[in-house]
Amino acid sequence: MRSGTTGFVSTMAISQLPSRAPRLGGLSGQPFSIDPGRSGQHSPGMTKLFSTRTVLAAACTAALGLALIAPRAPLAAASAPAPQDCAPDNGGLTLPPGFCATIFADHLGHARHLAVAADGTVYVNTWYYPDYFPDTSAPTGGFLAALQDRDGDGVADRIERFGSTVRRGGQGGTGIALWNGALYAEEGDSILRYALTPGAAVPSGAGETVVSGLVMKGDHPMHPFVIDKAGLLLVNSGSASNTCESPNRQPGAKGEDPCTEQLTRGGIWAYRADKLAQVFSPAERWATGIRNTGGMAFDSAGRVYATQHGRDQLSQNWPALYSGEQGAELPSEILFSPFKGADFGWPTCYYDGQRHVLAPEYGGDGGKTQGRCAGKTPIVAAYPAHWAPNDVAIYTSKRFPAAYGEGAFIAFHGSWNRAPAPQDGYLVAFQPLKDGKPSGTWIRFADGFAGDFREPGRAAHRPAGLAVGPDGALYIADDVRGTIWRVTYNGAADAPLTAAPRATVKSALTTGDPFSGKPPLAPPGSNAEEVALGQRIYFGELKGGTCSGCHGSDGRGSSAGGGLIGPAWQWSDGSLEGLAATIRAGVTKPKKASGGMPALGGAPLDEADVRAVAAYVWTLGHRPG
Repeated sequence: MRSGTTGFVSTMAISQLPSRAPRLGGLSGQPFSIDPGRSGQHSPGMTKLFSTRTVLAAACTAALGLALIAPRAPLAAASAPAPQDCAPDNGGLTLPPGFCATIFADHLGHARHLAVAADGTVYVNTWYYPDYFPDTSAPTGGFLAALQDRDGDGVADRIERFGSTVRRGGQGGTGIALWNGALYAEEGDSILRYALTPGAAVPSGAGETVVSGLVMKGDHPMHPFVIDKAGLLLVNSGSASNTCESPNRQPGAKGEDPCTEQLTRGGIWAYRADKLAQVFSPAERWATGIRNTGGMAFDSAGRVYATQHGRDQLSQNWPALYSGEQGAELPSEILFSPFKGADFGWPTCYYDGQRHVLAPEYGGDGGKTQGRCAGKTPIVAAYPAHWAPNDVAIYTSKRFPAAYGEGAFIAFHGSWNRAPAPQDGYLVAFQPLKDGKPSGTWIRFADGFAGDFREPGRAAHRPAGLAVGPDGALYIADDVRGTIWRVTYNGAADAPLTAAPRATVKSALTTGDPFSGKPPLAPPGSNAEEVALGQRIYFGELKGGTCSGCHGSDGRGSSAGGGLIGPAWQWSDGSLEGLAATIRAGVTKPKKASGGMPALGGAPLDEADVRAVAAYVWTLGHRPG
């Protein structure tokens, strides 16, 4: 039986922090101590952290350069005064009246999902994978972190890291859960069990392998999971492709029928939490037709809920059937309640906000026909397209108003491919539920995570994980900077659901140089008019371009696409001719991502358009003086 490594445990003993300390300093994953005589000072180093949204560079001029992330933007300030016992700015978030937030911990690495023990210890799984985080460093400690607030001020004052390390070949993961006196965590292609000792936050022994052989390649390598009271372990195996088409994400590509990928992908698998050395295989598939489950949670009655990342590129890959506006708004993201034998339609179907309809890769006609999708398992609720729901938590406590009871909090990681519409999401929503069904419309619960820009490469934070503590507090994890918020309530028990204010963000600059606002410097052989045309395509104002969603409005790149400002280039020499050649040909086998880039970026570009986009991309690396 293969066992996981304990790695080394690093302890952050944080003394005499102010009760509402805004940030915790120190290198990600490294031990540090704040001098009790100089409260609030911290180590000068800071590990650069980047977004982990595992989206792909398809449908835009991906992989033209190296991915570089812009400096962190400030968080939006809350628009209403916080209760007296809260941080003055609610930790940078906007919340409904009566709610408040503190920054519980910071700089933890790429924090994904959370679990909270009965004694209030918060466990966090973090992740690092070089292809998704180029030019960044992994935590020097273990990928797992145990956080404790020993003085009850809403800020963790003890942080211990343990589990696998990069030095020992680890990469961390997303999934994490507590069951029967043990901590379970995803590590690479396995789920490990760490026995916990009462009174100790971290395990003393190595992790034991519960399930191994989880599939890792392709578009969705993460494996969130849950464990019910009886020990049933349900784990996601996300799709390797967009819609089981070949080649992946290319215009007009047909879907494989039947989709053999579904033997090991695109569904939920069932195992036992009390059994070691289980090996992933097609035989344990529990539910299917699920492109990628961002997170799962149980309500008090034992119903399981899950979220799905919907498909991409309807308008880019099928422009004769879908307009750019339709591509931005289809398909819906969904909340659903899976069960053994359920089939939610992927890859042959997608949910259009009202019903499952036939996908164009399988003969669909732009959403008019249901065909074989008419009998797919119904969903619970639908949400705007491409918002990327990364986790769900059911509120089973009584500390929030009664209207929140048994409802679902959903962490929307944020979009990359809503062009020509603005990118959106980057928030936590709340869906009221009763007896497993919606009892009202969803509301914006927490906003302000993204800071100045709602886009993957420039967002300050992106919600990735949720958990409810034994005291009723809601914990929210961010996987850009590794921030954890703790949200509490101080108000009337019968307060109605009230949406949080929408955070104000800056509009991406769609004219002029993105750094200075000055007219871009045209490359030799081009001119200002050609550059202006390329800029409008880049921002999706013409031809359905999605370039800015992947590469950022400033061209610095994101987890969805490489940076375009040089000086190093993956597919060309950075010249106007080289950039144009890459746009024409696309990238079927990328060097730094698991998904390809369609020829012409998946947009209906003619040769003049290609040259214009190349000219504008060239300007991003040649700033005007």
